[in-house]
Amino acid sequence: MSRLGKMPIPLPDKVEVKTADGMVHVKGPKGSLSIPIQKGLSIKIADKRLHIERDEKVEMPKTTHGLHRALINNMVIGVSKGFEEKLGLVGVGYRATVQGQKLDLSLGFSHPTQIIIPKGVSVAVDKSVTIIISGIDKHQVGQFAAAVRAMKPPEPYKGKGIRYENEFVRKKAGKAAKGKTA
Repeated sequence: MSRLGKMPIPLPDKVEVKTADGMVHVKGPKGSLSIPIQKGLSIKIADKRLHIERDEKVEMPKTTHGLHRALINNMVIGVSKGFEEKLGLVGVGYRATVQGQKLDLSLGFSHPTQIIIPKGVSVAVDKSVTIIISGIDKHQVGQFAAAVRAMKPPEPYKGKGIRYENEFVRKKAGKAAKGKTA
């Protein structure tokens, strides 16, 4: 048995979990999500707690048990609270705006940089240098945040680029001036 897989998932109010046809459906105030569940795993709900149990007769790695518990836990948190990532633009002239379903970034390139915002993810820009990405699916929010950051990751000399809100960029020393020898 997986240690994480054995831990129960607390179910908040207004969150419903159903299993049907090998799928787990989680419905809450912010929306609904579903994933397929591995054969050999079963879901039981008792007193506002969800337990994922593993059938010992079916051969599968222990990690699969813990993985499915984590995925279902993320779905429960997503439909009740949601997920959010904040990105900051550091650099002179770096700006971001949302135009319909596109995120328009001015990052010092000679060409316009636009990224299409996927469905299920909402993007807000605060003071044109802070990008707030939110949604109910943790994977989608994190993947889109990583795609935005990949447009111009922070460089190690001046720290210019797109970085996560609490990311620390270790700076390198620049080229040292060499002394003149006579």
